[in-house]
Amino acid sequence: MKQTTDIRKRVLVIDDEESMAKIVRYSLEEADFEVAVAGDAEEASKLLGDFRPDVVVLDVMLPGKSGLEFCREARASSTVPIIMLSARGEEVDRILGLEFGADDYVVKPFSPRELVSRVRAHLRRAEIASSPGGASKISIGDLRIDSEAHQAYMDGAPVYLTTSEFQILSLLARHPGKVFSRHAILAALWGESPVGDERAVDVHVHNIREKIEPDPKEPEYLLTVRGVGYRLREP
Repeated sequence: MKQTTDIRKRVLVIDDEESMAKIVRYSLEEADFEVAVAGDAEEASKLLGDFRPDVVVLDVMLPGKSGLEFCREARASSTVPIIMLSARGEEVDRILGLEFGADDYVVKPFSPRELVSRVRAHLRRAEIASSPGGASKISIGDLRIDSEAHQAYMDGAPVYLTTSEFQILSLLARHPGKVFSRHAILAALWGESPVGDERAVDVHVHNIREKIEPDPKEPEYLLTVRGVGYRLREP
């Protein structure tokens, strides 16, 4: 069933395998998305600025610069949700993709319907993350979170977070001092049917700490409660 929104959401597909790119493009266009396709990182970098996608579907294996390298570079200027595609399904490969800034990881072969569902889920999450959902501005020490602007600041300087990272930080900030288990964090991100494994939460937390903590090895803001989960310190 096609979407009925007035403005079609844009998806950038980056894959040098023509047959796979055609399948992904067809599935997304059937779901009423506007789709652009790039065959390498150089073309994708140009489209990232010109096409301004709402979601990126990125293959890990690309000619020249890899998908992982493209993802890391894209994260320097963009918070667009990135879903990585790879034939390598080992946990270390999935975690590596998340560490490079991806929001999600889909292993080939996959169902086109599942990919469309994941794209829609990330769009919903981005909309939720950009809505106030309570207090629009939260301050804890030198950390400030502006939900309306979808922006975090540390000591007045902007902190660039992915959609997943921002949503996790916002969730914890709305309930300072409350401990959330990894499963509870996934459920909050995805709804009643969490997508992804709990190890991904650890990777996102690690990335957040690298961006907001004076010393990520000795966190002052995003704290671990051993055997339970994570909490944000109280104001």
